[in-house]
Amino acid sequence: MNSSGSAMAVVTAGTGGIGLETALGLAAAGLSVTVVGRNADRGARAVGRINAVNPARPGRFLRADLSSLDEVRDLAGRIASERAAAGAPPAVLVNNIGAMFPKRHDIGGVEASFVVNHLSPYLLTELLLPTFTACGSGRIVNVTSGAVVAAKRVFEAVEPPGGYYGFHWYGRAKLAHLAYTLDLAARLDGTGVSVFAADPGGAATDMTDGTLSDPEIVSPALRLLWPLVRRRFERSTSGPASVAARPSIVAATDAALAGRTGLVIGSRARPVRPFRPATDPRLAAAVRRLTERHAPLATALPDLG
Repeated sequence: MNSSGSAMAVVTAGTGGIGLETALGLAAAGLSVTVVGRNADRGARAVGRINAVNPARPGRFLRADLSSLDEVRDLAGRIASERAAAGAPPAVLVNNIGAMFPKRHDIGGVEASFVVNHLSPYLLTELLLPTFTACGSGRIVNVTSGAVVAAKRVFEAVEPPGGYYGFHWYGRAKLAHLAYTLDLAARLDGTGVSVFAADPGGAATDMTDGTLSDPEIVSPALRLLWPLVRRRFERSTSGPASVAARPSIVAATDAALAGRTGLVIGSRARPVRPFRPATDPRLAAAVRRLTERHAPLATALPDLG
């Protein structure tokens, strides 16, 4: 894609792991990269590495706790206002944020995994859409996960019936976001804005370190087999984050994807078939109703018109 002018990329959870490697890849592609995270020290170190890759276009850190929907709104407002002043939308938005919780807890009265893995990136994306659609360009990349196969496909409520199991709840939130991603691509088809999902596959990250050793993150039906499944998963997550970032980088920058949308870029950085349940219009409609109930959109942000 063309990275000329004031083209900017925003990468959430971009101060370490896959997010930072994504940011470095986008910087190497010529984009001016803004990373979002909670920790200013990590942010400063990330910006230093970005600047070493692309000194002509200095990186930037924006602090936001993306588990807070109020802070997501504030972040979106700041980005939209800046882009309106610059006369251009972000060229790329990579929703890289993700988290798995071994024990259930709420954020603002809503189960945490659903907030972090779906509601937060949904809200940021929707609030920034006017800045994309007004100019009719840009790419939105939502990071997905193979854990979608372990999800309960019920979305009448934030949580399905039964006990809390972190791995399944993480997969369910990621399934909701994948369904949203494909639905969004259909909504924006013809606008010039492309929407992709990117599956990083396995990588050793802070999120997987230690969490998978707790057998209670999976349902009793899977628990007896979990040591075997976990060992296979951990072997697959032994690769570097730089490799896992490739699907997001390709989705965000590959010229061969120009004019295309609604694709899942798999762990080998090539388009793959999406997980079939995520393509079901009934599931997408259920996700949409649930999402709009728990993350209502605020007043429209500044656009570029």
